[in-house]
Amino acid sequence: MKARKLRMGMIGGGRGAFIGAIHRHALLMDGLIEIKCGALSISPELAIASGKDLFLDENRTYKDYQTMLTNEAKLSPEERIDFVTIVTPNFAHFEPAMMALEMGFNVVLEKPMTLTLEQAKLLNAKVKETGLRLCLTHTYSGYPMVKQAKAMLKNGDLGVVRKVWIEYPQGWLTNLSESEGNAQAAWRTDPTKSGKSGSMGDIGTHAAHLAEYITGLQITELCADLSIKVAGRKLDDDGNVLLRFNNGANGVLMASQVAAGEENALKIRIYGEKGGLEWHQMEPNSLQVKWLDAPTQILRTGSNYGTLSPFMTANCRTPGGHPEGYLEAFANIYKNFAQTLLCELNGEVPNEIMLDYPNEDDGVRGMQFIENVVNSSLSNDKWYPFKL
Repeated sequence: MKARKLRMGMIGGGRGAFIGAIHRHALLMDGLIEIKCGALSISPELAIASGKDLFLDENRTYKDYQTMLTNEAKLSPEERIDFVTIVTPNFAHFEPAMMALEMGFNVVLEKPMTLTLEQAKLLNAKVKETGLRLCLTHTYSGYPMVKQAKAMLKNGDLGVVRKVWIEYPQGWLTNLSESEGNAQAAWRTDPTKSGKSGSMGDIGTHAAHLAEYITGLQITELCADLSIKVAGRKLDDDGNVLLRFNNGANGVLMASQVAAGEENALKIRIYGEKGGLEWHQMEPNSLQVKWLDAPTQILRTGSNYGTLSPFMTANCRTPGGHPEGYLEAFANIYKNFAQTLLCELNGEVPNEIMLDYPNEDDGVRGMQFIENVVNSSLSNDKWYPFKL
């Protein structure tokens, strides 16, 4: 097959949408993808206006995703899109993703995967049935030093993992922002649009995914305490969870959106028999390695540091000393997904580095995490088995 860019269509993400612009910056970074069409808003007028903002072809700027997917499926293989990116609120993930898969399109999907666990399992089954690809944008797994930490643990550098401590404090919902005209707060705190959990569904799922991604372990039991700190709010805005993993390790997970003064202070610490790892999202270029019998070592991001994991260096973009941040991590997920699709379009088998992006199985795990955390918090049992 002649080399070409992948053709993408976007659902959601029009004027005024924060995450849509982030996706567009990220997917264009490596020159592997081009945006060909969009149904960019639930409002037909805003959808058309947003298409004009992006200079999309008027004939491929759609008023709704149903028309977009139906019309795109009728185009020739040389014209139609290869995948769709869905950047709508949680309640509007399942239907467009399912329709896209049924129409033969691969999918990139914002997290959490769906509104309910049942929907996530149906979507997972459809991906397996069609043989198509689904990528879930758990952004933090795209950071180079996160990949370095994962590689070191997989290699056994720190021995058997014993303890995982992960925290994700934010302060942006310290007030009742949903009643003050904040559109992001309004849907994220509405159970009909966000699902059965607030802070744990929004950022707790990121923390849980990161813990399992880096360690290669799975949560088997948990003990959760969720609460609503701001009067008048409908969903949890703060939570603490004790964790047990399938190798016998223990963990602590904290997610709060009412930690006044905090920005996006995601931090993970992992301790094994020989030492520990520590990584901070707000200073992502560094990974601390704390040895039992030697001074602390600080590893730094840099594409010229060839002695580090190939998974890390394959996702580095700059020489040492240059910041690699949120957009680059997002772009790494798109790059790996795009390289996988391009390989398959050419009849080739993607390698392990290309396949290193969150997928439909991670999406189901995230929804299982939400379901189990909420049920544990409502239960009188100290330990709640992680049900699949």
